[in-house]
Amino acid sequence: MPSPAPFRPLRALLLPLLLLGACQSGTKSKSETATVATAPVAAPDSAAFTIRHPEWARHATIYQVNVRQYTPQGTFRAAEADLPRLQKMGVGILWLMPINPIGRSHRKGTLGSAYSVRDYRAVNPDLGTLADLQHYVNTAHRLGMHVILDWVANHTAWDSNLTTEHPDWYTRDAKGQFRPPVADWQDVIDLDYSKPALRRYMTETMAYWVRTAGLDGFRADVAGLVPTDFWNTTRAELEKIKPVFMLAEWDELFPPTFISRQEFDPDTRLLEKAFDATYALRLHGLLDSLGRGQKPTAELAHYWAAERQRYPAGVNLMTFTSTHDINAWDGSEYERLGPNAEPEAVLAMLWPGIPMLYNGQEAAMKKRLRFFDKDTIPWGNYPLQDYFYTTLIGLKKRHPALANFDARSKFRLYSTDDECICFERRKGNASVVVTVNLSNKTQQVNLPKRPGRYHPVFFDTGPPSEPAGAIVALPPHGSQVWEQDADSN
Repeated sequence: MPSPAPFRPLRALLLPLLLLGACQSGTKSKSETATVATAPVAAPDSAAFTIRHPEWARHATIYQVNVRQYTPQGTFRAAEADLPRLQKMGVGILWLMPINPIGRSHRKGTLGSAYSVRDYRAVNPDLGTLADLQHYVNTAHRLGMHVILDWVANHTAWDSNLTTEHPDWYTRDAKGQFRPPVADWQDVIDLDYSKPALRRYMTETMAYWVRTAGLDGFRADVAGLVPTDFWNTTRAELEKIKPVFMLAEWDELFPPTFISRQEFDPDTRLLEKAFDATYALRLHGLLDSLGRGQKPTAELAHYWAAERQRYPAGVNLMTFTSTHDINAWDGSEYERLGPNAEPEAVLAMLWPGIPMLYNGQEAAMKKRLRFFDKDTIPWGNYPLQDYFYTTLIGLKKRHPALANFDARSKFRLYSTDDECICFERRKGNASVVVTVNLSNKTQQVNLPKRPGRYHPVFFDTGPPSEPAGAIVALPPHGSQVWEQDADSN
């Protein structure tokens, strides 16, 4: 992998974010240098962000379940049998892809897209029955997990029941015909949220699923294409039933590829009153570029500055290396990142935010799952389940510095050279230091100089420790996470 440009120009720009540390190839580490002060970034108005996050989400990792592809049967009942394994991994929130009947008109592939909804108040019979869904949710609750449902509010199938019952709820083209919201989405048609009756129907239907199936919230498909005031009202109505978790497929820092930059709204304010988290799409794209050696790791400091300029402390985005869309259209993380797939998973799991796994990642899945046809996940023997993801999720659950939505937890990104990343998350005297080497050569890292010792989270032969300030080696495409508890000081 080619070496990117060194980090030196960044010190003059972002040293409130880039603190002391070193990472370089060879046997000696660079000595730490003095911090250079620069003007602070203006803080956003934290008073505008009034979301009350459910307590059960504060240490949770999300796990996306593609029910159709999860088992050979592709049903709730078959997927339910796997819930004890996910509980053992430490998963907190299960995100079910859409469960509604799929449109037949303009269908893509043999099974169609789960995001082409024919009836919002019914269950796709291919997946099972309403009773099966209820049983899945109840079992998840009994195991201490919560379940959110993928919700497609922006558009319906061409043959949705709403096209005949309420044809006035749709936008029209110049000829007065139904139209797709995006040119490439030819299997769906656009809803018109200027209609108060549509808004009431959609809110009431979401509340129906919370009451009837016991769901704990929603993942909102292309949330930024639906008016924010609708989401604000809906969140308030759902909260009257129970505390919910709401995830938005959107990122105010990243224009999506399916609309023009002129159509993109970077100021949706989705995180103020409606959603617990949006996607960290800009960060995902940057991580992919870093993993392929296309950008220097110094770009992480620019990203972090942009995120913190927009959002106050305690506002988190969802971090990930794969989703159903990314896997299907961009490829698996192994296809995109090669030997950096696993070190980048460490970054996504422990970067400030709420982490998410796509089903099959713990099986080191290297295939693209077909989007419109049956294509079962090749589970194998779960090579990354116990040692890797269970370890990272367990650290996320137990360590005070890694809690979601915690404004008191501090983040420090350390200055490095080459293709290496080092950052610290700290709360009080307890900290976690993450070190990642994206290069094809051994790198040396300075652990931060604080009282006490650092214990590696991943180890093979016993729990060794290193003193603060120690120089540690990272193998090519390797990573290590160092835990420093308050008691070790």
